[in-house]
Amino acid sequence: MTDWNYIDFASGKTPLPEPNLGWNTYGTGVESIGRDGSPEPMEIPEPAADQLLVRVDAVGLCFSDVKLIKQGGDHPKLYGRDLATEPTRLGHEATVTIIEVGDELADRYTAGQRLAIQPDIYVDGRATAYGYTIPGGLIQYHLIGREILDADGGHGYLIPVDEQLGYAAAALSEPWACVEGSYMQRRRLDPAVGGTMLVVGSADDATDYVSSAGLGSPTKIVVSHAPAAMTAMLAEHCPDATVVSDDAFADAALVAARTVEHVGEDGFDDIIVLGQTSADLIEELAKVIAYRGMMTMVGTEPLDGLPQIDVGRLHYHYTAFVGTTSNDISAAWGEERNRAETVPGGVAVFVGAGGPMGQMHMQRAIEKADGPGTIIGFDLDDDRIETARLMLAGLAEKNGRKFMLHNTTGDPEGAMRIVHEETNGRGADDVIVSVPVGAVMGDAATLMSNNGMLVLFAGVANGTLAPLNMSDVYLHNAQYTGTSGSSIADQESVIDKAKTGALSPERSLAAVGGIEAGQNGVRALLEGDFAGKVMIFPQLKGLELMGLAELAEKHPDIAAVLGENNTWTKEAEQILFETYHTS
Repeated sequence: MTDWNYIDFASGKTPLPEPNLGWNTYGTGVESIGRDGSPEPMEIPEPAADQLLVRVDAVGLCFSDVKLIKQGGDHPKLYGRDLATEPTRLGHEATVTIIEVGDELADRYTAGQRLAIQPDIYVDGRATAYGYTIPGGLIQYHLIGREILDADGGHGYLIPVDEQLGYAAAALSEPWACVEGSYMQRRRLDPAVGGTMLVVGSADDATDYVSSAGLGSPTKIVVSHAPAAMTAMLAEHCPDATVVSDDAFADAALVAARTVEHVGEDGFDDIIVLGQTSADLIEELAKVIAYRGMMTMVGTEPLDGLPQIDVGRLHYHYTAFVGTTSNDISAAWGEERNRAETVPGGVAVFVGAGGPMGQMHMQRAIEKADGPGTIIGFDLDDDRIETARLMLAGLAEKNGRKFMLHNTTGDPEGAMRIVHEETNGRGADDVIVSVPVGAVMGDAATLMSNNGMLVLFAGVANGTLAPLNMSDVYLHNAQYTGTSGSSIADQESVIDKAKTGALSPERSLAAVGGIEAGQNGVRALLEGDFAGKVMIFPQLKGLELMGLAELAEKHPDIAAVLGENNTWTKEAEQILFETYHTS
C-alpha cells in the first residue's frame, strides 16, 4: 500500500503536515478526551539519538479504553496518576510507519519500516502498557524511545509487518493476539520453585497420599491437619523447607489473618487441600492464593455448596485451580490434564457472542483447522446477533462447522436447554465468556461438561465474585481459566496466520473514522453502537465515524471492493486513503 504514501523515504525527505493532531485524556468520562470535543494540535517532535519518530497509520479502539475512561487515574495500569496534570492517550491497538530513526538505532530500524506495537510492556516487572502508562496511538505522529525499545525481555515491543497486510489488519493483530493468547497456557500447573506452600487436610482423613512427581521445592510449608502420610512425604520431598504447624487454617474465619501472619499479604504460592468438603473454607483459601498461584484440590466427596470465587483474579492474576480424586497428588498437575485449547470437533459455547470480541472468538473457532465441530453463541441483542450471523454463517458453512446463534432474553433457562439439546445432556466442552459480569460468568460455568473448560475472557475487577462448582475441579477435571492481554509471540502468530490466509483479522472491523472522530469512536464503544471493531485512521481528515454499511452507501467505489456482507478489505482501505488523505 504505497500509492498514497506522501513520504519519499528514498531521498530522506519528510514533508510532514502541521499541526500534529492528537487526543490526550485528562480524566474520567468521554468529555475528558481532547479539548472541547476536538483533537489538540501538537508539534511533531524531533527524535533523539535513541528514539524513533513514527506515523500512526491505524489505531483500533477497544472496550479496555472504555475501562480507562471510566476509571481515570484509578485504572490499575495508571497507578493513581493525576491525568489532569499528567495526561495519557488512548490507543493500544496501533500500527505505525517509521519516519525518522535516531542515530543509535540505525542498525535496528529503517525509515519506511512498518510495525505493529505490542502494548503489554513491562519495565522491571511492572506493567507500563502502551495506551495506558505510556501515551498511545490516538495521534498522528509520536516518538518511541527506551520505554518501548528497551523494556523487560531485552527486546523492543515492536513487530515488523509485511506490506501485504493492510493497516486495519495490522492494527487488529493486537486484539486478535489477546484472543489467541486466551488459548495459550498462562497458568502455572506445577508447584512453585522457592515458593510458599499451605497444606490443609482433614482431621479424620487417613488416606495414604503420595506424589509421584515430588512437591516442588518450597522454602516454607504451613501444615494444617495433614494426614500422617502427607507429613512424612513433606519431610521426604522437601527436606530443606521450613515446616510449621497451624491447625487454625481449618477454620474459614481465621484463614486471612493466619496467612498474613505466616507469609504476608501476598498469600501462598501453592495451596494443597486434602479431603475437605467445606465450601466456605475453599472460598476463604482461594482468597489467599498468590499471584499466579495454584490450588490443588484432592478428594472424592463433593463440597457442601458453591464457593464464591474471585473471577477477576482468574483473569488478571492467572490463579489456577487443579484437582484429582487420586491419592497421587501430582496427578492433578501438568498440561496433559489441564488443557488451554478448545476440544477438536467438540461443542464450544460463546457467551456475549454478538460483541466484537465474542465474534472474534467464534471466528477463530470456525477458522481453526482442528477447531470445535459445533459453535453455539448466546447474546441479548438481536442486532448484534444478526451482524454476527452475516459475518460468520457463511464462513462456518465453508469450514463444515455447525453454527447457531440465540437470543435468550427473558428465558433464563434457555442457554441450558439449548446446550443440553445439542449435547444430549452432556454439556459443552468449552465455554468462552466475553461479558464482564460476575453473575454471567457463574451461570456460564453451569453449561460445562465433565472435563469442560471455562475461559473468562472479559476482565472484571479483582474482588468480583461468582459461584463456581469447585467440586467439579477434582471430581470431573473442570478447568476455570482466564487471561489478560497478550505476548509478542501471540501477536506474531496472528500476523503470520493473516499472511498465510489462515486468519482474516479485518473481518472484525465494523466502523471507521479519521483523526477528528477519535472521541466519537470511544463514545460509540461506550454506547455499543457497533457490533464489531472501531478503527481510527489518524492520517485521514474529514472522515466522520461511520459503519461499513453507511460507508458503502456513501462511496460506491469502496462498496465495490468490500467483501461479502460489507467485510473490510485491503482494497477498500486503499480507496479510503486515496479519498480522505491530505498531505
